[in-house]
Amino acid sequence: MVTALMHGEALTAGELARYAGVTAQTASSHLARLENGGLLVCRRQGRHRYFALADEETGTVIEGLMGLAARAGHERPRSEPRDEALSQARVCYDHLAGRAGVSMLDGALERGLIASGGDRVVLTDAGAAWADGFGIDVARLRSGRRLLCRPCLDWSVRRSHLAGSFGAALLQRIYALRWASRVRGSRIVVFTPRGGASFAQTFGSRSD
Repeated sequence: MVTALMHGEALTAGELARYAGVTAQTASSHLARLENGGLLVCRRQGRHRYFALADEETGTVIEGLMGLAARAGHERPRSEPRDEALSQARVCYDHLAGRAGVSMLDGALERGLIASGGDRVVLTDAGAAWADGFGIDVARLRSGRRLLCRPCLDWSVRRSHLAGSFGAALLQRIYALRWASRVRGSRIVVFTPRGGASFAQTFGSRSD
């Protein structure tokens, strides 16, 4: 149920029960424990209660646990088309993950838009200027409380993709440009042929 919320949207207890394949009573019991433990928040709208991840940090922890499970061999023994699509491009809370997300961070590092030091990544002056031209209001992002850039370990690629408010803004801009869209009811992100080419030109390795 927690992984169903990794796309950053809120779902009802009934929707989460169907996702997990359990009864509504079982789902409600687990959701109450997750909420009491601070992993989920519940919002009421009319007669309905909607559950969402508590914050970005919770999403990061879940993504990290997926990576740990993969490294320890606790995966399903066979791959399915859906698994491949998730590994290629998906939403991790509110930013781009999968091979596409890792490629985006690699390209930004190669172009000097992002600088890496130890376990930190920062937006460079050149990156800020580029982002403004790309249609992202960096000044507004800096004024927020959320960390601008943060590496997030990708469970499928086992390397980092870009999280933080800047990572989230990049994904929203990709949607706005209609390069890609999220599959309804899923974390999968699908690029159009033209969008994929534009994405590769913008963030792909210059040596390719």
